[in-house]
Amino acid sequence: MFHHFRHLCINKLYAKHNPSSHPTNMNTLHFLISPFLFSCFLSLVLSFSPPQTHLPQQCLDDQRAPLLQLQRHLYCAPNFTFSSNFDLWDVNTDCCSWEGVTCDAYGHVVRIDLSYKNLSGSFHSIFDLHHLQHLNLAGNNFNTTLFSYGFDKLQNLTHLNLSSSCFHGQIPVEISFLKRLVSLDLSNQDSCYLRYYKVLYPAFYNYYKPQQPLKLENPNFKTLIKNLRFLTELYLDSVDISTQSAKWCETTSLVLPNLHVLSLSSCGLKGPLCSSLSRLSFLSKLILDGNPISYLPPNFLETSSRLVSLSLSGCNLNGHFPTGILLSPKIQSIDISFNPQLMGQLPEFPANNALLSLSLYHTNFSGKLPESIGNLKFLKNLELSYCNFFGPIPSSIANLSHLVNLLLAGNKLSGSIHSSLFTLPSLKNLYLGANQLVGKIDEFPNASSSSIERLYISYNYLTGPIPKSILQLPRLEVLEIGENSFSSMKLDMFVQLKNLKGLDLSNVSLLIESDNRSLTFPQLESLSLRLCNLTEFPEFIKRQGKLVDLDLSNNHIHGVVPNWLWKSSLSSLDLSFNVIDFPKQLPLSDANFSFPMLRRLCLRSCNISAFPEFLKSQENLEYLELSNNKISGAIPNWGSFIFDTSSNNLSGPIPNWLCNMSQLYRFNASYNNFSGSIPNCLDNMSQLDTVDVSYNNLSGPIPNCLGNMSALMWLGLQGNNFSGMIPKFSKATQLRFLKVSENRLEGKLPRSLAECTQLEVLDVGNNKMNDTFPFWLEKLPYLTVLILRENRFYGQIKHFKHKSVFPTLDVLDIASNQFSGELSIDFLQPTRLRSLKIGGNKLEGKLSRSLANCTALEVLDLGNNMVHDTFPFWLEKLPSLKVLILRANRFYGTITEFNTERGFPKLRILDIGSNKFSGDLSVEFLQSLKAMMQITNEDKAKRVYIGDDYYQDSVTIVNRGIEMFYQKVLTILTCLDLSNNSFHGRIPEEIQMLRSLRVMNLSNNGFSSEIPLALQNLKDLESLDLSRNKLSGKIPPQLTSLTFLAALNLSYNQLEGSIPQSNQFITFTNDSYRGNPKLCGLPLSRKCNEVGLPMPPPPVEDEDSWLNALSTWKIALIGYASGLVVGLCIGYTVLNELGNKWVYKFKCGKRNRRRCR
Repeated sequence: MFHHFRHLCINKLYAKHNPSSHPTNMNTLHFLISPFLFSCFLSLVLSFSPPQTHLPQQCLDDQRAPLLQLQRHLYCAPNFTFSSNFDLWDVNTDCCSWEGVTCDAYGHVVRIDLSYKNLSGSFHSIFDLHHLQHLNLAGNNFNTTLFSYGFDKLQNLTHLNLSSSCFHGQIPVEISFLKRLVSLDLSNQDSCYLRYYKVLYPAFYNYYKPQQPLKLENPNFKTLIKNLRFLTELYLDSVDISTQSAKWCETTSLVLPNLHVLSLSSCGLKGPLCSSLSRLSFLSKLILDGNPISYLPPNFLETSSRLVSLSLSGCNLNGHFPTGILLSPKIQSIDISFNPQLMGQLPEFPANNALLSLSLYHTNFSGKLPESIGNLKFLKNLELSYCNFFGPIPSSIANLSHLVNLLLAGNKLSGSIHSSLFTLPSLKNLYLGANQLVGKIDEFPNASSSSIERLYISYNYLTGPIPKSILQLPRLEVLEIGENSFSSMKLDMFVQLKNLKGLDLSNVSLLIESDNRSLTFPQLESLSLRLCNLTEFPEFIKRQGKLVDLDLSNNHIHGVVPNWLWKSSLSSLDLSFNVIDFPKQLPLSDANFSFPMLRRLCLRSCNISAFPEFLKSQENLEYLELSNNKISGAIPNWGSFIFDTSSNNLSGPIPNWLCNMSQLYRFNASYNNFSGSIPNCLDNMSQLDTVDVSYNNLSGPIPNCLGNMSALMWLGLQGNNFSGMIPKFSKATQLRFLKVSENRLEGKLPRSLAECTQLEVLDVGNNKMNDTFPFWLEKLPYLTVLILRENRFYGQIKHFKHKSVFPTLDVLDIASNQFSGELSIDFLQPTRLRSLKIGGNKLEGKLSRSLANCTALEVLDLGNNMVHDTFPFWLEKLPSLKVLILRANRFYGTITEFNTERGFPKLRILDIGSNKFSGDLSVEFLQSLKAMMQITNEDKAKRVYIGDDYYQDSVTIVNRGIEMFYQKVLTILTCLDLSNNSFHGRIPEEIQMLRSLRVMNLSNNGFSSEIPLALQNLKDLESLDLSRNKLSGKIPPQLTSLTFLAALNLSYNQLEGSIPQSNQFITFTNDSYRGNPKLCGLPLSRKCNEVGLPMPPPPVEDEDSWLNALSTWKIALIGYASGLVVGLCIGYTVLNELGNKWVYKFKCGKRNRRRCR
């Protein structure tokens, strides 16, 4: 009775939501019963139904038969192949008592749960169980499509879970007919295929690219869900919904009003999120990881106020994250990790905040960690690694007694590590590495009761001894303490850590006792002794029978690798930067010797002259790096998944047998001497995602096959002699990096690049391409770097849509082309632009005031154009500007309007030479150059460069008239070039404020009076050019205290008296002083008693030859006797030739470029 009453009620309610099933017109009643009332009523009705039970003898024959058939057609396949029959059920017992089977009181099977049984085979007979309400086949190994199954027969089904069971292909339309569904889960088929490759193809597993095995095309997403109006949970993670990627949000909001859980990660969805998402008034869990959503709607704070869980990891989010979401009283879990452009700060947290988990990993969140973080009493997981947080670690974190994971690595946190962190009762993982933490770590109590399993404090500035407490942590499995300044350590200190499996002591002053062979050490799986000044292979490794990963790189080990190092368990070995050799023969016939089947082998810079013979037998080798050795000849036919032989002397053609290596993933043969053409068969290699043959002597056209490689992500062809046109890339839809600079390519950019929607870096610089500006690339969602420099691009750069169309562009380099007209940057996203190089064109008019909105701009180079404007003092407001080049334009007027309180806070390279500036050199101008006043020893030690992971700005350094190209610009490089203008008056004494100056050029102006004594305070000065002015008086002898000074030009002034004769001054030649008739003494031939003899006038030169002369300073590299040798001697070209990371312009010819680095 209850059974029939329940179905009657459900049918009546169902009919109200489906007017077509009523004989009368019910359209006006379609939503009369609210979702909330329906849910309550349904629960009430179900509560009166008879309990589902396992009473004996209730199984009906028509239910038993399909189950027996199911058991015959299923089999166990834990390794995706037949293992045994499916004998889970005893046929002599009642089927309602079988595991995973639930019946109602009438013997009808209403639930089947066979999840995570490693099953495969067929399950067609399930669809004869028409009373079925719950079906769960998740976590099995079916590896088939869903087409042949009759889902529409299960009209009573309310819960369907087929997740992670290796289903692929189109989702059948029959699922859309299950109108009573409350929960639908077809997610994570890709994770099943990850298991598949791990079992069947273990070598392939590490390089398996996540796929979207299931897809929604016909039916599409809208068709699937339009009848499923009772759905409260929808899980379609890793289902390909890209055909309706832009409409999914509105569709979901309109069709599924009852939704509580929406999980659509990695579905190919495109954003931004729609505002109508706020209509889902019951939504409590939103998971959209791995979709390029980009932006959140303005009302997202309202939408999120009802959420308990929010996950938007890897969604390419930009802008500022709404802080209010972190303070929502309901929110328990937030994951917005892997959104590197997403900004924000942590708020002040109130008491009793409900957060259990917060992950901001790899975002652009910044600021200090608030002390109120200690109010998150329920917090279990705090992941803030690789953000931009600074300041001390809040002491209040010690209050978080439920904290299991504390991940703060990769920030700029400072101060000390308080020992209370080690006493958190629930803490298992503590990651504090790669920060700026200093000082000692104090001992802490109760170490023996600690739960810590992984401790990562590497890459800090920690000092003193390692606390004994750390060495007493009983559950510690991984300890990484390298790259600090700890006191010397003895290896036997770590013996008491019995559960230790991973140990990293990189760059530690390590004392290994001579009798270390008897050391009873924990059985490690991973060991890194990189940069430990080892001179021999540590013999305690002999007894490490479980070692999988061993890193002994960057030591001083010499000699032959001993046989005992080749542990049979070894999978990864790095011996790079040691001078080693290998035995001619290995004892392979010895029963006690088992050579490992390596997966990863790094032998970079090991002075190896030939391919080691043992590589022939390494069939499982996935990653092989032999770069920077002395290997010559041809590449042998030895396979691996990742093959790196860059920076050797390999020659001859790239072999054709390469095309037969179907499992090859990455091929790097850059910086060798290969010649000939690229084999036209590489498209046979379906897995190949990286091809880098840059800087060889390859020639001919770029083969069309490269544009047909569907897996290709990185293509590096720069620095060769390729000719012809760039091929079409219509099938290389995964391409992320395309670098073809420094060749002889011509023609237009292929329009097929617009189909490469993953493209991040496009570099076609230094070719002969002839085209207009490629606005047709405007919709590429990830394009970050666009380099067109030194080609024949032409025309105006003007976008007529008047909106930003390159949403993610960080770097635009179009220098040295033939672009004309006024420059507009309105087509760029101003807050993203970091480097803009437009020099060497025919641009004119005024400087675009829109540049003032480019708050991330670090490099602005518009030299050698025809811009006619006054000095852009309004650029002061740019907080990150480091390089400003205005050289050789038509700028004019005085430079006096400055807000000296603001100034240029980061500007270190300023070149305004060869313009029409005039007037005095004002003190206010000098005071505005605030970054040039700062000397930061910390930057010197850390060698910080201008740029980021994708692209680093570069300099061309002139030494004795020879251009030498350096691929990176140290942020301590400070240059001021005011040459070839009409400045006059005294050089102000306040010039001494610019204490970090390395290069100063004031030549060819009208400066008069004496050389200021204040120059002696510019202690870092390396190049000084005051030539062709009207300076008078003596050369101050105090300038000899500038012991870094390597280039000096005082020629063609009115100086007099004797030339100082000490320190660096004894290294300068006549050229430094010519044109001063009253100067005397060495290096001039004129003695001081011969002063007054007539001097020839300065040579008359036209403007071009004069500018050319300016670009070639003569630099002396002879250091003072104290041993100080100039490291940076920089001429005009430093400022004028800021190139990109891949331009390589040594004047020693292409064939020898690698040796000139």
